[in-house]
Amino acid sequence: MPPAPASAAAYHSDPLGPDFEQLRLPQPPDYEGPVQAVLVRGRRGQAASETGRAVLYVHGFNDYFFQQELALEYAARGYRFYALDLRKYGRALLPQQHPNNVRHLTEYFADLDAALVQMQAESCEEIVLSGHSTGGLITAVYLGQRQPPAVRALVLNSPFLELHQSWLRRHVAVPVAVALGARWPNLPLPAGLPDTYGQSLHRAYRGQWEYNLAWKPNHVFAVNAGWLRAIRQGQKQVRRGLRLPLPVLVLHSDHTATGRRWQENFRRADIVLDVAHIRQLAPRLGPRVTVQAVPGAVHDVFLSAPEVRATAYQQLFEWLHTVME
Repeated sequence: MPPAPASAAAYHSDPLGPDFEQLRLPQPPDYEGPVQAVLVRGRRGQAASETGRAVLYVHGFNDYFFQQELALEYAARGYRFYALDLRKYGRALLPQQHPNNVRHLTEYFADLDAALVQMQAESCEEIVLSGHSTGGLITAVYLGQRQPPAVRALVLNSPFLELHQSWLRRHVAVPVAVALGARWPNLPLPAGLPDTYGQSLHRAYRGQWEYNLAWKPNHVFAVNAGWLRAIRQGQKQVRRGLRLPLPVLVLHSDHTATGRRWQENFRRADIVLDVAHIRQLAPRLGPRVTVQAVPGAVHDVFLSAPEVRATAYQQLFEWLHTVME
């Protein structure tokens, strides 16, 4: 049975300021105790939108929703904007929880179910589901097993469809860690991401964005073998083919850059994932997939340089105009 929607009065103020408000979505306890997700609603465009169209944005790994510009761009085009902080991330993280701790991606399905039920209770009739990086993997796998009638399209921003590691690590070391994760899910593993991506984003370092470094630290949250097992199970489903019937847009940078020390080209490349993997695996999502490279984009294409973001927004909304008509 789907969760019952909360009343509109249950929304509270959000750290992003008066243009946003949040709703706590309690979930059944898991192996770490109480669980919640948090739905964030943009206030702009709520009353003015008469189309019934809305977007639900899902963040990536070591992440939470803070992209106010993205919300305003959707609102300017008649979409009511919602974002979901998944369990154990950002606004939803509880004191007893380890950030991002999960043992199967299906644990997030209840969070997505609750958010979509709430949105439909608020008269959102045509919903675009959007996911960035790990959120892209989660939303794709979710739609591969569930087909909510209100969800009309899927937008993926640099989805995490494969590990950005050497062939040897992916085919030798990772399978061993995944096998250990079935029995010892809390076994700690190195996250393997340098702090350069965070440096390229936050304005306290080399970037232009302001966000909560406690919720999105430069030195990423630790992971465990249970998390890696969950990710690899989801990626395996993608490799086999998800056969999503709805239209899918996959945006990504035009190239990947590597290196653990800062380089200026990190401002105009994906330094988290290998874009070749995204291009290779995206067609396996379904028969109606559009893959578009965004020249000069970073891993989150909507956090790129202003002229790059403008290109990404143009690609996004031209595609939505076509598939949502």
